[in-house]
Amino acid sequence: MTTPHQQGVQSVEIGMHVLAALERGGGPMPLSKIAAVCRLAPSKTHRYLVSLVRTGFVAQEAGTGLYNLGPAARTLGVEALRRVDEVGTASRHAAGLRDRTGHTVYLALWTDAGPSLVRQDHGWYPLPIMVRVGSILPVLDSAIGRAFLAYLPEPMTAPVLRAQQRRKETSDLSPQRYAQVLEEIRSTGLSTVRGSLIAGLNVVAAPTFGADGRTEVVIAVAMPARFDRDEEFRRVGDLLVATARTVSTELGHSGF
Repeated sequence: MTTPHQQGVQSVEIGMHVLAALERGGGPMPLSKIAAVCRLAPSKTHRYLVSLVRTGFVAQEAGTGLYNLGPAARTLGVEALRRVDEVGTASRHAAGLRDRTGHTVYLALWTDAGPSLVRQDHGWYPLPIMVRVGSILPVLDSAIGRAFLAYLPEPMTAPVLRAQQRRKETSDLSPQRYAQVLEEIRSTGLSTVRGSLIAGLNVVAAPTFGADGRTEVVIAVAMPARFDRDEEFRRVGDLLVATARTVSTELGHSGF
């Protein structure tokens, strides 16, 4: 395991800073701007760019002389994304969230049948009912389901919602109330259900996002009724949002 105190190769680290400057730039950049971002002399920056061009990590446009990410950088990025395990990444943070809140933590994925629980980390406080891993949740009545509705494309969620409503497995809100619920979630980044799905069970959920901005895993914290206090919801909500953002960052999302 590498630690910050181990000796490295400074020139490699500087080269990575130059590459990172191009990534953050969002498009082709002149030498002067790259040097300014890296806080390096243009002549020194140019030497690093020459090496990065030779290795394919940077490309220089023939007409303008501007620098951009090269084919090797794109290949590396695609391969890094291919290796991302959304559930595994979120799972690494689930137990820590449970420890910080004291409450049970769930992870859920969207499936063709609706939101499905894929992980559970038991908290310190008994819940009125334990929902098993593998369970499919009602889309409109669960905090997890509402989080998916708020952030996934409607063509993906609408067929599942209609099917559950036909089978009386979830509620049927008016269009106005439906829009209001989703807008509240998007404005706060949190989906909250206080005892309306299961009596005595309060749940707060937050989405995570991948590199393409799509919602991947929803993280939820379940609390018994004795914690039905606004200050507890704020405390848990802050910790949950921070965890979801950390997971999203590790999944390659940068849109916060």
